[in-house]
Amino acid sequence: MHQLTLAEIARGLADKKFSSEELTKVLLARIAQLDPQLNSFISLTEDLALTQAKAADARRANGESGALLGAPIAHKDLFCTQGIRTSCGSKMLDNFKAPYDATVVAKLAAAGAVTLGKTNMDEFAMGSANESSYYGAVKNPWNLEHVPGGSSGGSAAAVAARLLPAATGTDTGGSIRQPAALTNLTGLKPTYGRVSRWGMIAYASSLDQGGPMARTAEDCAILLQGMAGFDPNDSTSIDEPVPDYSASLNGSLQGLRIGVPKEYFSAGLDPRIAELIHNSVKELQKLGAVIKEISLPNMQHAIPAYYVIAPAEASSNLSRFDGVRFGYRCEDPKNLEDLYKRSRGEGFGAEVQRRIMVGAYALSAGYYDAYYLKAQKIRRLIKNDFMAAFNEVDIILGPTTPNPAWKLGAKNSDPVAAYLEDVYTITANLAGLPGLSMPAGFVDGLPVGVQLLAPYFQEGRLLNVAHQYQLNTDWHTRTPQGF
Repeated sequence: MHQLTLAEIARGLADKKFSSEELTKVLLARIAQLDPQLNSFISLTEDLALTQAKAADARRANGESGALLGAPIAHKDLFCTQGIRTSCGSKMLDNFKAPYDATVVAKLAAAGAVTLGKTNMDEFAMGSANESSYYGAVKNPWNLEHVPGGSSGGSAAAVAARLLPAATGTDTGGSIRQPAALTNLTGLKPTYGRVSRWGMIAYASSLDQGGPMARTAEDCAILLQGMAGFDPNDSTSIDEPVPDYSASLNGSLQGLRIGVPKEYFSAGLDPRIAELIHNSVKELQKLGAVIKEISLPNMQHAIPAYYVIAPAEASSNLSRFDGVRFGYRCEDPKNLEDLYKRSRGEGFGAEVQRRIMVGAYALSAGYYDAYYLKAQKIRRLIKNDFMAAFNEVDIILGPTTPNPAWKLGAKNSDPVAAYLEDVYTITANLAGLPGLSMPAGFVDGLPVGVQLLAPYFQEGRLLNVAHQYQLNTDWHTRTPQGF
């Protein structure tokens, strides 16, 4: 049962081959057996899962149907879940039980999805390796000595190891697509505003976006269907109709114009990954796509712009964690200033403290114009580059990451080296565009992903291309040894 995709589970439940309760028990036992190797979960929610599974079985017995009704999933541990610890991978929120459900959690629960638990993540979603978590690093199931990517590394490792078929993630600079690439999954970052951020603990509010992580594009379409939609509680949510993503999967790629930016193939890209990307291009050409070289001239400025904007927003968002209202509080504070300083100093890890300091500096009176304002202007130039490119092509294709997964601890002494791993993904967040990573092969036994970008609200186009690619390749079907 653990090898079944979401789509196969939906068919199996509809045909009464097994019940949601049976499936849930199998997967909970599998998590208990295998997750100690991976550390992909922070919290398991066995009681909730079995209650939801029984309710889903009852709904099916009463004639209800739905692709997510009775399907087991997990949530990245920054989606508030009522009565359940929502830690954001941080000591700061280790004792925090959310008083309400995030919109994404509520929507998926209403669709009948079964929540098995909350997955491990980089602290406050800050990281590219899932090594900054207060609960310890997550291991990559393809090689336990390597990182699974971040910050949604727990969701990625759990799905890749067949502990469950799909999970939610969030993407601020590539945190769905990069771990998907490093663990052989399909991961989708929707258009900014397509999925509600209400109840999703914020890192950088103008960049964060929730999305699905699964083994196939077909499964991502199913999960995104349940997540997407307008939310009046979220002022950045966009009131745009949600199409039937599954219905568009089988469209022909004949005549589809795919742009390949020349800037992607620079000295920083592992040549073996470049070869796999070119192989993917050839596969899509066989399906009728037309390939065109394009240029994104301002891509070179993306990393410095991102690492001003994101920390600036983080320093503002994380100011609420002060030891007063909720979360970690230091012991025996001498006065209010001591309470603030020690609660934050003891509650936040090194990477979070680093980004708060950078962000506060960039927003300070003497440097706001020189750094934050300049970064926002570059952001606009990057968006303009994409708009010009999409006048010529329908999809932009390239590598998701410049390198395969690196060894645990390899970049801990050099944060900038880890930041550079986001070079291909952060531009989509700066511009608010939808992006998808899909499996494209292996280097030294480690997975590699190819990234697709599309115009606003064209998630269906991304899923269509990925699905057609997956019908003609088998990379996404490979399973890590021992899982």
